Amino acid sequence: MIARLWHGTTRLDRADAYASFLSDRAMPDYRGTPGNLGAQVLRRDEGDIAHFLTLSYWEDEEAIRAFAGNELLKAKYYPEDEGFLLEFEPTVVHYVVRSAG
Repeated sequence: MIARLWHGTTRLDRADAYASFLSDRAMPDYRGTPGNLGAQVLRRDEGDIAHFLTLSYWEDEEAIRAFAGNELLKAKYYPEDEGFLLEFEPTVVHYVVRSAG
């Protein structure tokens, strides 16, 4: 199993709206991709910035390709992200899951 971790930031005054967007639009996309084993959104507020992490779990690299394309470590963005994110980090991080509870 592969864990895929993405990070993004938005202004605190846009954070609740972005959280709703992730819940309503992004999470169904993650979870609806064959080979996705689950996905979560994490949020941490720091001053006037909100940090978001999406943590998703995948059967294998082929499942990730079906979700994000052939460049496995390239971040996937949605058109709506333009109205929320302060920057567009180009890559994500993958981890091999060695133990799960």
